[in-house]
Amino acid sequence: MSNRPGGATATGTVPRARTQESTTSLVTEKGTTSIDDGVVAKIAGLAAREVSGVYAMGGGAARALGSVRGIVGGDRNVSQGVSVEVGERQAAVDLDLVAEYGTAIPDLAAAVRKNVIGAVERMCGLEVTEVNIRVDDVHLPDQDRDRDRGSDGQRGDAQPEPRVQ
Repeated sequence: MSNRPGGATATGTVPRARTQESTTSLVTEKGTTSIDDGVVAKIAGLAAREVSGVYAMGGGAARALGSVRGIVGGDRNVSQGVSVEVGERQAAVDLDLVAEYGTAIPDLAAAVRKNVIGAVERMCGLEVTEVNIRVDDVHLPDQDRDRDRGSDGQRGDAQPEPRVQ
């Protein structure tokens, strides 16, 4: 007996939304269930971040704002870089992401797409009609080292030598 919904096979394919079952679970004679865009955006954002090779989410300005938010102790915005349109039975997702250098972008996009579709369809019961992915940047390994160093090449946490002894 399998715990996989919708007859997913053991080959690792993403289970598709069960249109008839999801229709009856979201719209019933006793009422309807609506899922807010923000809920779908959070699920999609978390699912995209789970994929190896995704360094960050969001465009340049959004990432900068997120960094500032993190510095001042604010919570990380898991829906950063995610835009969704949610209808009664379907959802469309747009993602902006930064890939790690060395990652094959077509393979990364396919893996992100598969993970996002699986998560949204499984958790929300919505059919995902499309997942559009825009790669905004590539994160270079040297960028981490440069961030730790000041503009003069010294580590940011190192004490400067006294000028007068």
